[in-house]
Amino acid sequence: MSEIKIPIANPIIGEEEIKEVVEVLKSGFIAQGPKVAEFEEKFADFVGAKYAIATSSGTTALHVALLACGIGEGDEVITTPFSFAATGNSILYTGAKPVFVDIDKKTFNIDPNKIEEKISKKTKAIMPVHLYGQAADMDKIKEIAEKHDLYIIEDAAQAHGSIYKNTKVGSIGDIACFSFYPTKNMTTSEGGIITTNNKDLAEKSKIYRAHGETKRYEHAVLGYNYRMTDIAAAIGLAQLKKIDDFNQKRINNANYLTTNLKGVEGISTPKVLNGVKHVYHQYTIKIEKDNRDEWVSFLNDNGIGTGIHYPIPIYKQELYINLGYDENLEETEKAASSVISIPVHPSISEKDLDTIIKVIKEASNKFN
Repeated sequence: MSEIKIPIANPIIGEEEIKEVVEVLKSGFIAQGPKVAEFEEKFADFVGAKYAIATSSGTTALHVALLACGIGEGDEVITTPFSFAATGNSILYTGAKPVFVDIDKKTFNIDPNKIEEKISKKTKAIMPVHLYGQAADMDKIKEIAEKHDLYIIEDAAQAHGSIYKNTKVGSIGDIACFSFYPTKNMTTSEGGIITTNNKDLAEKSKIYRAHGETKRYEHAVLGYNYRMTDIAAAIGLAQLKKIDDFNQKRINNANYLTTNLKGVEGISTPKVLNGVKHVYHQYTIKIEKDNRDEWVSFLNDNGIGTGIHYPIPIYKQELYINLGYDENLEETEKAASSVISIPVHPSISEKDLDTIIKVIKEASNKFN
């Protein structure tokens, strides 16, 4: 394989992040402290939520949010199978059962028209994923949730700054979770955060995050050590100042790709819902023939990094098969076998974009 010259992801860490971290290290207060509190306040403002609770990862944020909503043994949570495994696994952590609903073939997000048929007496919540940086169809999901008295837990791990009809994700449902893994639109190295407008859910989240403590050395429930450090929060504070610029560069890059790939045979470019601001954590194309592996090899051989997000639906992971899952959801299966993510991050240049476009057109001529 040739050297990958245009990587699929490239975290941007500048002097501002380094300065913030050095200041924390010199302060001697490196565990959860004042920087975490400041980051929580500023991220809540960024999202438009009243409360934010920082955690050690996006996965632990999901776990805590589910617990705060009272999800536990015997409950069911409706979600998408076309996501990273943490979406389903966080539900399993609580003793509840993930119930998978097929996706919309245009957006790859959960199809709200297929949710109600999966609701049972055990259903307690819907967990939509704002996949690739595009908000799910939240109006329909909210209507269903209100009708059946269900929580909405937004998995916004890939959607920092995404907007649905003038409202930022993270402030639409009852509670939401973001990830700050290095490849995300902004990072804290590792980390996550919960956002909500519900004071009770916020207070419960704080308790579950820190060993179930209600007061120092007083433990009311079984909690966890899921706290963020001030070191991570310091990086996050610097990144938060840049996220709007990062996102705009992603959007500009995506628009350039879409414009210049229009009409290329053998692929479909991303479709964006009306009223949605897609922040392009990933720019994902769909290969129309059953030859994705050939496309991936060709792109990689020409120095372009790729990603498959995601090649195996959650219900087909060995863990879930062993739990008795035996599903075959049509649009999920099609997407899992046909999607390719290509570079869209803020570090790539117009020259890089032109190279990507040129190679994709060459692949189209070769494989169609």
